[in-house]
Amino acid sequence: MERAYSLKDTRNIGIMAHIDAGKTTTTERILYYTGKLHRMGEVHDGSATMDWMEQERERGITITSAATTCFWRDTLINIIDTPGHVDFTVEVQRSLRVLDGAIGLFCAVGGVEPQSETVWRQADEYHVPRIAFVNKMDRTGADFYRVINMMHERLRSTFIPIQIPIGSGDLFSGIIDLIANKAILYEGEGANLKFFDEPIPTDLKDITHEYREKMIEAVSDFDDSLMELFLNEKPINEEQIHVAIRKATIAGHITPVLLGAAFKNKGIRHLMDAVVDFLPSPEDVPPVFGHHLKTDKMVERRPSDDDPFSALAFKVATDPHVGKLIFFRVYSGVVRKGDMVINSTTEKKERLGRILRMHANKREDIDFAMTGDILAAVGLKGTITGDTLCDPKNPVILERMVFPSPVIHVAVEPKTKSDQEQLDVSLAKLAEEDPTFKVKTDPETGQTILSGMGELHLEILVDRLRREFKVQANVGEPQVAYRESITREVNSEGKFIRQTGGHGQYGHVKIIIGPMEKGSGMLFEDKIVGGAIPREFIGACRKGAEDAMNSGVIAGFPLVDIRVQLIDGSYHEVDSSELAFRIATSMAVQDGVKKAGPVLLEPIMSVEAISPQQYSGDIIGDLSMRRGKIVKIENRPDAQVIRGLVPLSEMFGYSTRLRSMSQGRAIYSMEFNSYAPVSSTLAKELVAKFGGTYQEA
Repeated sequence: MERAYSLKDTRNIGIMAHIDAGKTTTTERILYYTGKLHRMGEVHDGSATMDWMEQERERGITITSAATTCFWRDTLINIIDTPGHVDFTVEVQRSLRVLDGAIGLFCAVGGVEPQSETVWRQADEYHVPRIAFVNKMDRTGADFYRVINMMHERLRSTFIPIQIPIGSGDLFSGIIDLIANKAILYEGEGANLKFFDEPIPTDLKDITHEYREKMIEAVSDFDDSLMELFLNEKPINEEQIHVAIRKATIAGHITPVLLGAAFKNKGIRHLMDAVVDFLPSPEDVPPVFGHHLKTDKMVERRPSDDDPFSALAFKVATDPHVGKLIFFRVYSGVVRKGDMVINSTTEKKERLGRILRMHANKREDIDFAMTGDILAAVGLKGTITGDTLCDPKNPVILERMVFPSPVIHVAVEPKTKSDQEQLDVSLAKLAEEDPTFKVKTDPETGQTILSGMGELHLEILVDRLRREFKVQANVGEPQVAYRESITREVNSEGKFIRQTGGHGQYGHVKIIIGPMEKGSGMLFEDKIVGGAIPREFIGACRKGAEDAMNSGVIAGFPLVDIRVQLIDGSYHEVDSSELAFRIATSMAVQDGVKKAGPVLLEPIMSVEAISPQQYSGDIIGDLSMRRGKIVKIENRPDAQVIRGLVPLSEMFGYSTRLRSMSQGRAIYSMEFNSYAPVSSTLAKELVAKFGGTYQEA
């Protein structure tokens, strides 16, 4: 099977940055220069190719990763344009998992903005080699050298400028190429842009010499032959510098920095050259490892067409024309359309109906997928994000992607009965696409609860429900799921006797009810001796205890962490029945709970906030005001980690508050820890709100 492009002439890259740094505009310019677009679209007028969802065009932001393929200098380049908003971090994360290299985009005015830090840390986790591009050099207030300093301070990587600007703002007129040691001047802009090689201007010779020396010194640390030439002050040619920069970039030791103004097309050609010259091909990245499906041994998959087929599904999208699209990255081997593959995560076979090469929301059918390809498939019904697809004869499970838990919840209910079924189907599709979006039905309220990563995340999802799926729904506030328990052990008795002549009902039980450790749930123990209650009724007694657990005595919330011991009772030869014993036990538990010091419990969350040090005081103070208890404060080189336990009821709206306290630079995660008693003041408020009777335990 002939390859159109060799592996070494393939690049899988992503463009990542803070919101509004110009990612989508840069991608549009790349597509224009590589011949994919005849006309350049703009984000601000809603015609950008890569932003194809209605919500993206309205808001001028990128929500979903759009994949596209283009060609430059005889190299096939798969590009994934990723979102910059913090609520869509998961889109960035799953893209990084399947990329070999990335372009980090920075605004020449804003510099290293909050989401840039988050994304940079994620790229560090996945060991993705990067080049940096300082965009918007034509904007008033642009300062290339200030941005470089911010990069060093905030991102803790070795940034090596390989270009420096000639002017900035309205006076931005070209770049100095430090590798070739020449000036490139721009004339015109947009589609009419021309550029010319010129000698370096006299007033920039000193700074050029300074930055060129810094560049050569930095990369020679990773290349012995270059180091020798540098130390002996011998001439160094462009090719030698290129080789050394490529080697150091792929190893993750340095990040080359370029600059330009994407909106005016300036710097895009050099950026594409840098992608080809310095970012890795699939051959340059280490083999992937996974577990053998049957033996659980570690298995290696080399980036080679000769190895068995293995691929990772990294995104699910619902396409209005072809249905469910699964985006996947091939790590090894070859697969043809129509082939049977195994989803080793679910251990089920799937058929690859069609294989598509994607260009934003357009598509081209192809016959086979080869190592290094990033493509989309139709026909994989049971595959979701993070699943491994592989050769049925050589099954392997690649490392799964771990996604953060949702942190904010809202309740939705359909406006009409006919919307209910459509709502369920639509939510299932959205949850399939987005692993950070969860749907559940609250057993207490019967409401459908949507959980996501932030207000904007849920706002977009609800918007999609209305527009794409035509579901009309009311969106309300979620309710915290409180619980009830007891504080002491008591004896209790329950009798259910109905004798009205003829066949009656008779059930009589004696129990001991007591508290258990947090998180234990409910334990039922049969301690009957001597046949006081016949064996056939014990199961009914257990069910009666479970019934009573559904509703507590304070405000009707479910009971937890209670032990029920059935110790005695009596029965009637004729009138006893399962129903009678079930009701008698339920009555005994309810009566016992009233005497056992009932308490109202609230869910307590483990909260971890990661913030630059200057904001940590405000964050600690705010968590304390939310009835939080700080457990640990940990120092990292670039941030402080604050861990605490906070009631869930105090955490609604926290993501917005945290962003405003930290200028958007702090991030947090939250997960359930345990249930704990609420204060008497709060208990009285809740009883007033939900009904019931409060008594001191």
